[in-house]
Amino acid sequence: MHIHILGICGTFMGGVALLARELGMTVSGSDANVYPPMSDQLEAAGITLQEGYLAEHLQPAPDLVVMGNAMSRGNAAVEYVLNQGLPYISGPQWLAENVLKDRWVLAVSGTHGKTTTSSILAWILDYAGMSPGFLIGGVPANFGETARLGKTPFFVIEADEYDTAFFDKRSKFVHYHPRTLVLNNLEFDHADIFDDLAAIQKQFHHVIRTVPSEGLIISPPDEPAIEQTLEMGCWTPRQTVGIQSGELQATLNKPDGSEFSVSFQGEHRATVNWSLLGDHNVSNAIAAMAAARHVGVTFEHASEALAEFTGIKRRMELVGEVDNIRLYDDFAHHPTAITTTVKGLRANIGERRLIAILEPRSNTMKMGIHKDSLAASLQAADKVMLFEQSDMDWSLSTIADQLGTKASVHSTIEEIVNLVSSQAQSGDEILVMSNGGFGGIHQRILTALAQR
Repeated sequence: MHIHILGICGTFMGGVALLARELGMTVSGSDANVYPPMSDQLEAAGITLQEGYLAEHLQPAPDLVVMGNAMSRGNAAVEYVLNQGLPYISGPQWLAENVLKDRWVLAVSGTHGKTTTSSILAWILDYAGMSPGFLIGGVPANFGETARLGKTPFFVIEADEYDTAFFDKRSKFVHYHPRTLVLNNLEFDHADIFDDLAAIQKQFHHVIRTVPSEGLIISPPDEPAIEQTLEMGCWTPRQTVGIQSGELQATLNKPDGSEFSVSFQGEHRATVNWSLLGDHNVSNAIAAMAAARHVGVTFEHASEALAEFTGIKRRMELVGEVDNIRLYDDFAHHPTAITTTVKGLRANIGERRLIAILEPRSNTMKMGIHKDSLAASLQAADKVMLFEQSDMDWSLSTIADQLGTKASVHSTIEEIVNLVSSQAQSGDEILVMSNGGFGGIHQRILTALAQR
């Protein structure tokens, strides 16, 4: 069978492509931007990639066209599919029908931490010899790939609440039918497709309705938005997890989160020493441990796995060091995630100077939905550089004004690179935050520092 994937270089659709190839299908795909690291993974798997969305990419006709949710009416390839009557399907539905059917799905949802928690969970299961399948919106360093089928019934999936396709406006995760569901947290986001928090809660309740009564829902005990969603109706046992709260608790032994103790129903069960930092990652870990326990992995075994978990690309990833100046790349793109990321690094580095560079790139950020809480999320940094693109609906100067003299706004990446190069000192820590490529700023900064 030959499938052609429109929007193949996104992390989710790229993962779908890799799974289809592993199933023995012939896979081709097109995208507006064909770029590494996803393009490297796909080409290594023998998948044909084409740039742009052209009708000729679909000639001769594939057996099935899989549509990414970035596709919309007016796109030349989409119009060709519809006009020619070619069979098509969304990525989440294809996944449900071809991969997830008859498997024990462990789904990780929430506004923040999905990629990290699902990566940790997949690693814990793999470390325990359970050879799970997975599809994750990032590249876990322990695996070096976004997706694999696995060799057992267990399948870990990052369960995104973003919409499925232009012809299916339900959230992606409604298709997954999990037996184990993690609800990490729930805040307003994706303002480009959701009008308010209530609209997001409705989608989360849709997935809660699909979890069997013999399954398990894992969530913190003190998230009002989650409590309200569960009050709409829940037919599944629930286990609460958190830092010093819930049935399964983590207690920080070190303020940066690099060591914590685990207790279950008041009894100490394990101590974790690992490489990740911040309260948010401790919360991610404890949720993953609860999910792993649901399929038979002990807390003790999970703690051993965490000690060997090496992180995820673009999640507080150290990408380079020049003259004792370290530069990190992080995907943080929401004030809550930015707060925990900055605070986690601050707790780890102590008095070293922290320079935070932020590109507010998501549609929600560009619309100004989070402008009232953005300045507070950056307070723990010593210096803040904000990149303001021309398509912003508001001015980042309002954030800089709240932060005072330590903040500056820039309209070009070159400005930021030059400023960092002129001001960075030995011992500084540079944290770059964006949910996009940020024009290759990471390597540009490292190069500029090396050439001083």
